[in-house]
Amino acid sequence: MTGAAGFIGSHLCARLLAAGDIVLGIDALTEFYDPALKVRNLHTLRPHPAFTFHCADLLETDLTPLLADAEVVYHLAGQPGVRPSWGTEFELYVRRNLLATQVLLEALLNRHRSRPLRKLVHTSSSSVYGDAPTFPTPETALPKPVSPYGVTKLAAEHLCELYRSSHGLPSVSLRLFSVYGPRQRPDMAFARLIAAARMGEPFPLYGDGEQTRDFTYVDDVVTALRNAARSGFTGVANLGGGSPVSMKHAVATVEQLIGPVTVQRNPAGPGEARHTGADIALATRAFGYRPRTELHHGLTAMAQCAANEGPIPSAPAPPHLLAARRGGRP
Repeated sequence: MTGAAGFIGSHLCARLLAAGDIVLGIDALTEFYDPALKVRNLHTLRPHPAFTFHCADLLETDLTPLLADAEVVYHLAGQPGVRPSWGTEFELYVRRNLLATQVLLEALLNRHRSRPLRKLVHTSSSSVYGDAPTFPTPETALPKPVSPYGVTKLAAEHLCELYRSSHGLPSVSLRLFSVYGPRQRPDMAFARLIAAARMGEPFPLYGDGEQTRDFTYVDDVVTALRNAARSGFTGVANLGGGSPVSMKHAVATVEQLIGPVTVQRNPAGPGEARHTGADIALATRAFGYRPRTELHHGLTAMAQCAANEGPIPSAPAPPHLLAARRGGRP
């Protein structure tokens, strides 16, 4: 699994290990947010006898020995975030979302020719749709990303489809809709909202609060990822929560759980879709996807996790960060 130390990746590792799978996790521990949070995500995984971790950049690593025994590859690594993807940062998004995917696909193709791979599961994003013309949005809708991040995710998805159609590499790209849950990235809306409510600090809300998102609980997502890997389905499918809600409603829910939230209103940023909503009929037919977690229960789990978390454990900086601080290439 690439991106094994991240929010979704660490949850998926735990699910696979609990199911009896042997997991080799790869993560570059990049600096998009504090790498110590990713190190903490690994703490419960490292002691497991069926888990092995490699701190590695896909573009700077010989992937052949790492992929030699893999039956299924989950590709979750990438550069997240819509707002930071503009301007000079775009090069980094191309590197980590597109070039890294192409290198992985080439390595998998070489391996597949001698020993067939059961499945590549690639996590795409609802950002590929942009401001979709219909809701819920089916996979047949023409993707029109409204952010550079969405452009790179769509391009990576197209690469997976090319290697599938041209070379027979069995891949599935799952378009994830606003995933949330315990250990969510600190830059994401719900993590910021819960932190603001707990600390009594303002919550920056971008837009008028009427924008809607198809929030999808992380446990439902990791169940779907594993089921997709075990199914015969290949291609592209949506994974959404099944009932989009507004940010105003989300704020009100957190206030019920924790306490008052002071909302600091900001203009909507470029690249932010007004509404998102997934048509999940294909995923339901193809591998039995059924989101089961309601927003209130999911946010309750997030709030409880945040209350129970201790201080971030100290850890040595990853080698790529040390290189960056010395002026080398990250």
